[in-house]
Parts: sequence; C-alpha cells; structure tokens
Amino acid sequence: MSQEIAGRARRRVGPRSAGLLMTPEEFDALPGSRLVGGYRYELIRGILIVTPAPGNAEIDPNQYLGYLLLMHQEGHPDGSIIDKTLPEQTLATAANRRRCDRAIWVGLGRVPDPGRDVPAIVVEFVSASRRDRRRDYEEKRDEYLAAGVLEYWIVDRFQRNMTVYRPGPDGPVATAVPASGTYTTGLLPGFSLPLNRLLAKADDWPSRRRRKPPTGADR
Repeated sequence: MSQEIAGRARRRVGPRSAGLLMTPEEFDALPGSRLVGGYRYELIRGILIVTPAPGNAEIDPNQYLGYLLLMHQEGHPDGSIIDKTLPEQTLATAANRRRCDRAIWVGLGRVPDPGRDVPAIVVEFVSASRRDRRRDYEEKRDEYLAAGVLEYWIVDRFQRNMTVYRPGPDGPVATAVPASGTYTTGLLPGFSLPLNRLLAKADDWPSRRRRKPPTGADR
C-alpha cells in the first residue's frame, strides 16, 4: 500500500475519502476497523466511491428475502443446496470492487470464502436515482455475469417488477417477473419467491432522498 493510502487509512476512511485513487489490492487491504460506519465502500475504475448505506425500503425486503432463503435452507428437502446467503457483500470483478445487496452461494457443499468463491446469485434492490438505476441494470449486470455469477436479480420497487439476468451466448438473457408473479429457478430447487411480498416490505417505508457524501479527505 502506498504511503499516502496507508496514512489516510490509519486516520480513518469515510465519506470525505470519496475520490481517493487506489488499486484493487490497496482497497482489499483496507481493514474494516478503519472504515467509518454507515456507508458503502466500492472501488470503481480506480476511484474510491463512498455512498450512504441502504435505506429501510431496501433493507426490509432484503432482510425478508434472507428469511425466506434460510427457511428454505432449513426446512426443505433440497434446501441444503444453499451454502450461505449474506447481505452487503463486496464482489471482486475484473477491475472493480462492487458492493451487492445480497449474495447467495449454492452447490459448494461448504462454507464459502467470500474473497474467492463467486456467489451463484447476486441480488440488488434498485435505488431511486437515475445514476443508480443505470449502475444496477447495466454496469453491475455486465460485471457480475463476467465474474461468474449465474443469476443476477434486480428487484425494482419503482417499476414494480424483478428482472433476472443470466449469461447467454449472445449476451445477457433477461427474464421479467411482474409484481404478481412468483419466481423459481433451477439453482434453488423447491424455492419460490412471491415478488409481491418483497414489494410490500419496501412499500412500508417512504422514499427518502439520499444525502451526498462530502468530498475531501477524512481526518
């Protein structure tokens, strides 16, 4: 790690560190104890991106999805196909470090190593801004599938649907799930996801404007 990065990391890395230049190796070496809580940290094209943590309208449905997956894992004959599912995971793509809302590992037969084992399924809950929508629907889709993710679920409470992307011979293949639909996948035998339940969890919370992190270096 460079002297500049090391010095700033020792003082704390937080919202004022947004825009800091670093390599993937430098990002990976940042200890969690040095990161200011309440924010997401990503490395995009060599630049540290710091954004506010997800709001309740994203946390609540994500938490409910985790509950459904754990219930399936523990209560269904085929549930053991799920190795682990965790929220707020950093996924290493070719050049970036992306933060996903939920990662689902299946078929390993062991506890995954998040730093090495690519999740079979990655889930994102769409945020309100146009920039975030483009990131979720285009940039993350391409990076996740190229990294080896088998299915990428985008839950969109604004469009009232879910889009599932899979890799195809001619590019990503999309499946649209309406609000009233139930999604099933061969990756999770016996599991069914009623989308209206996730959307209802999001609807319990009013939308809020996300605050913009300040620029400059943290002290």
